[in-house]
Amino acid sequence: MSVFARDSHDEAGRQQPYSRHSNGLEQFFGYIQGEHGLTLLDLSGASQASVGLITGLGHRLYSEDLLQTLDELFGRGDFYANQCDPERIERLLAQSLNLPEASCDGALVWDLLEYLASPLLQAVVDRLRRIVKPRAYLLAIFHGDERAERVPTYTYRICDARTLSLAPRGLRQPAQLFNNRAIEKLFQGFEAVKFFLTRDHLREVIVKR
Repeated sequence: MSVFARDSHDEAGRQQPYSRHSNGLEQFFGYIQGEHGLTLLDLSGASQASVGLITGLGHRLYSEDLLQTLDELFGRGDFYANQCDPERIERLLAQSLNLPEASCDGALVWDLLEYLASPLLQAVVDRLRRIVKPRAYLLAIFHGDERAERVPTYTYRICDARTLSLAPRGLRQPAQLFNNRAIEKLFQGFEAVKFFLTRDHLREVIVKR
């Protein structure tokens, strides 16, 4: 199964990086405002802008481009069938999410959960729940069009505490798309889920551990 498309047009016809206000990001930073020395996890990979902002606020940032790691570990053959292999799942967790229990004060998950088949999805959500401290927050993003066969993927960069830069990475077939009820079920082991609908058809979600 091929999940990739080289055409970098998204649903709005954008090909270039663009910036926009993010209510979810603003909420996330609102929760950590006034705190110092936190450890945050960013699953969109390291960027000078994101690292500079987070460290400038006195926090530590652990970055991992999990989408790239997914392609490396599962990309040969059937991308989603490969994600049902227990050995490969353990390899991903050991390589990318091998952090001590309750070691993170927050996590920026972005849209990565849409590209995880069911066994890997549950394993990653369980691992996030383990490594994020109680009452800490996660920011996740889901596409609003639940019938789309392919969706635009992005690299997410933080411009400031309420502005995101989104750089298109092409179109990709998701493992599944989530409505609000499915998102709530996905995070049923967490304390609370809050939704923000954006103008570019992305659903931002704040999850309280």
